[in-house]
Amino acid sequence: MSAEPDVSVIIPTRDRPHLALRAVRSVLAQTHAALECIVVVDGPDAATVAALAAVGDPRLRVVELPQRGKAPHARNVGAHEARARWTALLDDDDEWLPTKIAAQLELALASSKPSPVVACRLINRTPRADSVMPRRLPSPGEPLSEYLTVRRGLFYGDGFIQTSAILAPTELLRRVPFTVGLRRQQELDWTLRAVREDDVELIYAPEPLVLWHQDENRHRISLEMPYEQQLTWLRNSRELFTPRAYAAFTLSVISSMAAPTRRGRHFRELLAEARTHGRPGLLDYLTHVQIWALPAGVRKRLRDLIVGRRAAPAPSGPVPSPGAVPSAPGSPVPRPPTPAAVPRDAG
Repeated sequence: MSAEPDVSVIIPTRDRPHLALRAVRSVLAQTHAALECIVVVDGPDAATVAALAAVGDPRLRVVELPQRGKAPHARNVGAHEARARWTALLDDDDEWLPTKIAAQLELALASSKPSPVVACRLINRTPRADSVMPRRLPSPGEPLSEYLTVRRGLFYGDGFIQTSAILAPTELLRRVPFTVGLRRQQELDWTLRAVREDDVELIYAPEPLVLWHQDENRHRISLEMPYEQQLTWLRNSRELFTPRAYAAFTLSVISSMAAPTRRGRHFRELLAEARTHGRPGLLDYLTHVQIWALPAGVRKRLRDLIVGRRAAPAPSGPVPSPGAVPSAPGSPVPRPPTPAAVPRDAG
């Protein structure tokens, strides 16, 4: 291991050794080699520890926690273990394209702020197709909470940030830790709190540098619907949002969590929340109504049609090189053919 890595990489994981290995291999394959990879195993997990021990790269370090604390806690532990000036985050079921760290470091070092947070676009891979997210980058002067929450289309949002795309100063991740116990919107919560610091700005690399696997037959925290908990978090975090953003988030994200209950009181509660504490627009009202009126499957098909995804399943392939990926937001990303000798989860 280098005595002085430039970047520490934190990967929380538990009971998914094949995914953790794929993520680790994408880190160790970075064109910027002066890094350390810290895998925080979230509780006893002999299979994952054994699989990682076989990697044989001195830049890899495994921290096994005595009991489970969930991903935000594991990330906080990793930030305190990090030795580098910069820390990048990676979920165990995602992977990076080879130039991810090099591209983000260049932007970080050119920033006029002492503590820049650098994000990037990503390739959203589903069984149906690939697409590039976010569809657009923030406009000059646009409030970040509005960029990340206010929709310009009825079935999708344009702004986006995801944990595996974040690189930030290690000191900032210690100063502004992840909220332990929050099951969804972990990166939104952290980002909105981090940019409130005077020395912080958010920068986006325009090219997609992360492969975000959205396997629809596999459990992801991001697919859980903790309606009551999320509404409580939103109310306690009102100061992070503009009134416009607060209403948009309430009538889209929180509404989609409440809609499966089919309880009219939740429908009315969210309308009242948005109108009392936010400033909803016409599109927010329409979004709220269509979320409750249309079955989830119908909404998904309409969203796929609108953003231009292919309806038929496409074969999985190896991670494409950055040069092969179009940077136009929302564009379908062609997949190269899969070599017969390379399994889906190969690094």
